[in-house]
Amino acid sequence: MRLPCWPTLALSLLAAAPLSFAATATDATPVQTVQDFCDALIAAMKQGPVLGFAGRRQLLDPQIRRALDLPLMTRLVVGPPWKNLAAPDQQRLVDAFSDYSIAVYASRFKEYGGERFVVEPAATRRPNGDALVSTTLFPKEGEAVQLDYLMRESSRGWQVIDVFLSGTISELAARRSEYSAVFRTGGAAALVDLLLKKTAEFGG
Repeated sequence: MRLPCWPTLALSLLAAAPLSFAATATDATPVQTVQDFCDALIAAMKQGPVLGFAGRRQLLDPQIRRALDLPLMTRLVVGPPWKNLAAPDQQRLVDAFSDYSIAVYASRFKEYGGERFVVEPAATRRPNGDALVSTTLFPKEGEAVQLDYLMRESSRGWQVIDVFLSGTISELAARRSEYSAVFRTGGAAALVDLLLKKTAEFGG
């Protein structure tokens, strides 16, 4: 299974039922938000072969939008040029980045072979108020992988704003490096086109 930069058989009836969360988005602690997100990924894997890519994408869409602050992540990926963009361009970028991010998870978490997440019971608070929640993914084969989720609280509750692989490799930094040349030469329109193309490729 491929892991995100930047992560068994289930009753078929569950495929049509929404996943339940232990707390509402605004009430959940940083740890609970991450635990719910990990549970959603495992659920998608367990139903993966039955649902197919489109079904996994549909299942994960609300869970990912609840757990990840995709608008803020989009702004952070674009960086300083964001403030100079017109509102419609900002929204198109958010929509394209959000759809692409959901497609990535739906593509990678596609089948279950006994994988499991272990979420640390306490978050580490940072001076600016953010929180870091550490998890370990135990794959079917190979070594365990550390995934740390950087969380920020907003009116929507605690949400993920970045993911660190092995504690140091930032998903947002990797995306920013990948997209900066495209944005620099073609602006928002070129980056939206790239994200739409990447998203379409997942659907085959």
